[in-house]
Amino acid sequence: MTSRVAIVLAAGRGTRMMSRTPKVLHRVCGREMVALVVDAAREAGYKDIVVVVPPAADGIRALFGESVRYAVQAKTLGSGHAVLAAKEAAAGYDHVAVLYGDAPLIRPETLAHMGKVHAEAGAAVTLLTSTPADPFGLGRIVRDGTGRASAIVEEADADAATRATHEINAGAYCFRGAWLWPNLEGLAPSAKGEVYLTDLVARAYQGGQAVADVGLSGGEAGAEEGFGVNDRVQLARAEAGLRRRIRERWMLAGVTMPDPESVYIDAAARIGQDTVILPNTHIKGASVVGANCELGPNTVIEDSTVGDGCRVTASFLRESTLKNGVVMGPFSHVRHGAVLADGVRLGNYAEVKNSTIGARTRAGHFSYLGDAEVGADVNVGAGSITCNFDGVHKHRTTIGDGVFIGSDTMLVAPVTIGRGARTGAGSVVTEDVPPDTLVYGVPAKPKAKGKPGRSGKQAKPGDPKAR
Repeated sequence: MTSRVAIVLAAGRGTRMMSRTPKVLHRVCGREMVALVVDAAREAGYKDIVVVVPPAADGIRALFGESVRYAVQAKTLGSGHAVLAAKEAAAGYDHVAVLYGDAPLIRPETLAHMGKVHAEAGAAVTLLTSTPADPFGLGRIVRDGTGRASAIVEEADADAATRATHEINAGAYCFRGAWLWPNLEGLAPSAKGEVYLTDLVARAYQGGQAVADVGLSGGEAGAEEGFGVNDRVQLARAEAGLRRRIRERWMLAGVTMPDPESVYIDAAARIGQDTVILPNTHIKGASVVGANCELGPNTVIEDSTVGDGCRVTASFLRESTLKNGVVMGPFSHVRHGAVLADGVRLGNYAEVKNSTIGARTRAGHFSYLGDAEVGADVNVGAGSITCNFDGVHKHRTTIGDGVFIGSDTMLVAPVTIGRGARTGAGSVVTEDVPPDTLVYGVPAKPKAKGKPGRSGKQAKPGDPKAR
């Protein structure tokens, strides 16, 4: 059985990015560029991956941990020198793929196909090519009279005829391992002392070895796959390309986007069938959205889980969970550790943080629930808040099932409101309230027990009157 390894080159300085962050750690659609390349290699079937890093590579090592192996390139002396840095880690493999960590649009299907072509051709080297409309600054493919690729010539070294061609090196290769290492070590450095991986194509051709190539089809869309990022302008171009690809994938999977260009979906997000995503909506990080939802317009979902049949309008959801049938917005904010159970409704300017909200509970207007445990069928009146912070510590508020919180109530934590209790409008609750008790005033005191409410009759949990 053929053994395979992928080497991902990630040691470049990326000075044109004008950033303290290493170039390959800049994100495209929420995922680091080098991680997108490693993901593609894994999906293409490369279980063993070596990432070539600079001596100071804490960020890259933190990103991958022990899921990959590392090789250190002490000095940046060209792409061939970078691959040589991985020799010890990648020696002994029959098939060696080499990829660039700043080319985040490469598809796993392309890598798998290139590996197949390489194996079937018995080639020493197989290279990926593309034909962009504007090949300015890129290395050109030179072919012999039979159409075989015979060399890669950098634009600065190319003659006018070669520069007039548009077929370029797309920056992904497969090598026969036993051929790669001695021939790479035999390459002569350039005048600047750099060793170029591209010189191996001419070396293989001139040595009578088979050289295969795989062309990216689809014109500009295909050429985009081999696109490398060197500065912020190119980073934005890569982002636009991957974002378009992500949107098309989800639309083909049954997600509706009336205006796709205004929708932003990160690479790790997942979306259920028959969900509708309206304009100016962002689904960020590793968010998971269920089926039959409606998101937007003007909504942000970040690292959160949204159940089936939810509607989130002009609102923000961060690091939280919505169960099924939750309605948010407009202008709601749910963040950090909040869990909203089935059928919860949040209206305009309602905020929930680090709280569990029970089924069918409603907070319609201008409310804040922080560090709270709220039961089912609770009504939170307009302007009501949990006063959870005393200036030093956060405290919990517990609200039982079927509680009615009157408008402008302040619940000064730590405090517990018993099942079926009610607070009058404008109350400041500083002490626990027993079940089925009405309190009001500043500070709130019990005024009637067992029969709160104008009708003298307590609404039961689940009764629409409780909401």
